[in-house]
Amino acid sequence: MTARPVAAYRPAGDRYVLVEYGDGEELDLRVNFFVLRALDALTADPPPGLVEAAPGFRSILVRFDPARTRRDALIERLRELHARVPGGSSPPTRSRRIVLPIAFDHSATRRAIERYAATIRADAPYTGSGGNIGYIVEHNGLPDREALYEAILGTEWWTAFTGFAPGLPFMFSMRAPTALSVPKYNPARTWTPEGAVGMGGPCVAIFPVDAPGSYQLFGRTLPIYDILGRNRAFRDDPFLIGPGDRVSFTRVEEDELEEIRRLALEDRYSYHVEDERDRRGAGDP
Repeated sequence: MTARPVAAYRPAGDRYVLVEYGDGEELDLRVNFFVLRALDALTADPPPGLVEAAPGFRSILVRFDPARTRRDALIERLRELHARVPGGSSPPTRSRRIVLPIAFDHSATRRAIERYAATIRADAPYTGSGGNIGYIVEHNGLPDREALYEAILGTEWWTAFTGFAPGLPFMFSMRAPTALSVPKYNPARTWTPEGAVGMGGPCVAIFPVDAPGSYQLFGRTLPIYDILGRNRAFRDDPFLIGPGDRVSFTRVEEDELEEIRRLALEDRYSYHVEDERDRRGAGDP
């Protein structure tokens, strides 16, 4: 995609407009890059009546105040904005790089799998002796677990949007050869531990709180949501990761991760966050 994607404007209740970009036939990060550029332009020059706007992978949900603007007037402004946003395949320049430690095959994620097998579905192919990790390895034709871990560690993960749970990032590989994908649970789990990292389709997510979930779990990392602001990284914003952020993982053992988690909650650990304004040379999706 080198030009602007097509846009469709759909009513979404009496106070919302859903702007959908692209044709939806394939998962293309370049469409999400455009979505985030459009969101930046919208917030930099908000039309009258705009209350808030939230991105999806290829959409923006726009909330407006019907006492201050009409839907048709808002859509006209959104069309004008669409025409001003530059196309192209490059990611937005407003991006941060966040480096998180990860312990693969963490005991907390194994407990979630065991609980699922005991209470929901014992015959699921992802609850066998290899667990979720073995299932991901087999589904992707990888030789072993180490090959999976190398693929996870060897790419930056682009945060396309957040949702489902507070600050839960939906992340996609910025290195096409990674090309990992796996089916989700069916049915979903009733419990996933906070900090768990999992994969569903080609998407990787980090669970910010204990929650239900259907992603195949392969590890655990640090807290990424803290409404109490116990670590200085959360003093201004309870969400660590936002749309447009790039996440990289570094491998640690479980006991090391647990010590880092303790230090983080005691505000004796500094999260690795690089605020980068110029992303030239960062790689193509």
